[in-house]
Amino acid sequence: MTATLTMVATEKFQSAEQLWFWFLYSKSVRNNFSRTKHTPTKRPCEILDVETMITKLYLAGKLTDEQLAVMKKFGDKRRAPHQHIWNENRAAAQWRNAMEIIAVAAKKSGWID
Repeated sequence: MTATLTMVATEKFQSAEQLWFWFLYSKSVRNNFSRTKHTPTKRPCEILDVETMITKLYLAGKLTDEQLAVMKKFGDKRRAPHQHIWNENRAAAQWRNAMEIIAVAAKKSGWID
């Protein structure tokens, strides 16, 4: 008897924000997360790939402590900070800069279109 393999299309992320939110969500449910378990799409990277990319960007001085803190805080809220909310204005600027940096690295890796 021959095993049947099902092909799952790989879906790239549309933005650095989508990649970041996927990463945080996947990391939070890592014990139950598996790309092979009934997921409609397969992503072009693994959780560890994203974690490694973020770490390399930080160690290279491209991402700052403040940017990482903003990314974590608003990533946990599952939303980006809003530039028109007074107390989120600075965080919004940090978020945008961080997402631009991540987008460049993720596009190089082929994770974002």
